Amino acid sequence: MKVESSIIQNKFLRVKTLNYGASLFEVYHRKKKINLILNLGSKENYRYKHANVGSTCGRYAGRISNSKFKISNKKFNLNTNEGKNILHGGKVGFSILPWKKIGQTKDKIVYQLHSRDNDQGFPGDLVINCIYQIKNNFLIIKYEYKSNKSTHVNLTNHSYWNLEKNKKKMIYNHELRLNSYKYLQINKNLIPTGRFKNVKNSIYDFLNFENIGKKLNYFKYKKVNIKFKGFDTTFVVKKNTRNLVGTLKNNNIQVDFFSNLPGVQLYSAQNLNYKKKLFPYQGICLETQYFPDAPNKKNFPSTLIKPNKRYTCFTKIKIN
Repeated sequence: MKVESSIIQNKFLRVKTLNYGASLFEVYHRKKKINLILNLGSKENYRYKHANVGSTCGRYAGRISNSKFKISNKKFNLNTNEGKNILHGGKVGFSILPWKKIGQTKDKIVYQLHSRDNDQGFPGDLVINCIYQIKNNFLIIKYEYKSNKSTHVNLTNHSYWNLEKNKKKMIYNHELRLNSYKYLQINKNLIPTGRFKNVKNSIYDFLNFENIGKKLNYFKYKKVNIKFKGFDTTFVVKKNTRNLVGTLKNNNIQVDFFSNLPGVQLYSAQNLNYKKKLFPYQGICLETQYFPDAPNKKNFPSTLIKPNKRYTCFTKIKIN
């Protein structure tokens, strides 16, 4: 299938998407004349394996330990792609598959994907709609999904945000605030242990605006229990009436994230490396999602969906 782009725009934003991975290719701030996310350069690059740049991750965003889970005492073995674990849906995740564009208006694009029963080991025929919409200075990302069998689903958009005019500049001058008092403790393979840790007096405290560069310097000089030198951390979003997740700002640009999902994965791109075009720390991901390994952790919000029931989740991104 051809790689096809689509555009929605208003006086505040121009948003360009691709059918491969139902990906965000450009979020252009019209007043500041700047694209706010990284992309792979040529849209043809989205046909092949890449670092999920701007793409929709699924069936399960994040990691599942030992690539297996049980549903009603039946064991399902999944397609491993990170050691013995599965990350972002397996070797052939949603981020490199062609989605079908099923509709477009001046302010909305709808992509659809059919994931067959046993795709990467997951049960159930799953149908997903990925909807991109702009309203004034908001970009809204919405997922609607339904399966004919009980299964686990966790979807997220994996955009790398960089608010610098010059995209070769790293994210060190960005400031971040998160509406989170707790994060998930992880083991050496970045799998949650099941324990919730308080952010207070720790490197994970983003309750007030914090400089990303200063935070990342910590990893250079301190020994911490993390596989890579940076953040790959799930923060528990504190429930609030506004669904506020957090705020990223730099260069008089502020991006506010809102979502009805319980967590946000902060990834500082320490492992980003793409064809001498994209480099570590060149972007920052704020992936609104359910928790990694929730199918194997009973104390986490459940990602199990029931047969023939429609589910939705959303992320709203306000760009100032």
